[in-house]
Amino acid sequence: MTDFDFCLAWNWEYDADFVAILEQACLARGLKFLQVMPANLFSITEALEKNEIAFSAFLDRALEADPRFFPLVRWASEHDVYRINPYDRAVHAMNKATMHLEFITAGIHTPYTIVLPPYEKQVELPPLDLSPLGDRFTIKPAHGGGGEGVITEATSVGQVHQARLEFPADYYLLQAHIVPAWLKGRPAWFRVICCAGDIYPCWWDVNTHVYVPVSAQELEEYGLAPLYSTTQVIAHVSQLDIFSTEIALTAAGLFVAVDYVNDQIDLRLKSKAFDGVPDEIVHSIAERLVELVLNHARARVEP
Repeated sequence: MTDFDFCLAWNWEYDADFVAILEQACLARGLKFLQVMPANLFSITEALEKNEIAFSAFLDRALEADPRFFPLVRWASEHDVYRINPYDRAVHAMNKATMHLEFITAGIHTPYTIVLPPYEKQVELPPLDLSPLGDRFTIKPAHGGGGEGVITEATSVGQVHQARLEFPADYYLLQAHIVPAWLKGRPAWFRVICCAGDIYPCWWDVNTHVYVPVSAQELEEYGLAPLYSTTQVIAHVSQLDIFSTEIALTAAGLFVAVDYVNDQIDLRLKSKAFDGVPDEIVHSIAERLVELVLNHARARVEP
């Protein structure tokens, strides 16, 4: 049998740079790295079932978009494998309705939100008081990412009823818009990445999606330390090893989580795409993932 230390499942062509960086990080630390892609998925799954190969640690970046990877994810869950962002936790964290309630319980500030049941469970809704949401509000399904099904400038109950028909089995969130403070000419809106306890806060433009790392000077000057503490609480609530979140600082001084948990982070390099993640952060994430695998391996052999 051939044993691999770290297996990565991926199927998005733009992940190629991240995968190459992760592979180099593994090689530098003496770890045997296995890539599973659509081209070799069947042969790898078959080899696993025949006990011809095995792996000790696993990260899935494919199943969400391709259900053919489910047997691989299932194999990892049924064997003694260290799973980064385990499937069951990731599914739980992807539910915005659930996360909204858990964030509130944990003391995290969130937008004013009305959670609606799925259309399939409750066709007719009671009268909705939308006034606390303001003149314009956001409608979003509890699941999904990339803006799918999201209406950002909703104004009426009619739009709410229509939106629920798009994903009738899903809960929906109606959320008030959060207006960020302005700090020396730019909105205080941040995308924060967390990986294995390391936190990478970045200014994030909601229109261009461009990342700019928050400097140590800015962290001190603008009092942005809560970006770290809030993200640490989110990590505790979600129980995920790697994720991103969006946090806005309001004029009232509140740090508000506006996009709760994304576990499938877009890790395109900024050197290759204008809206990619800064290269140094991607390299650091790869190193931290390797450290997770190594720490787990050490823990298994220590008495």
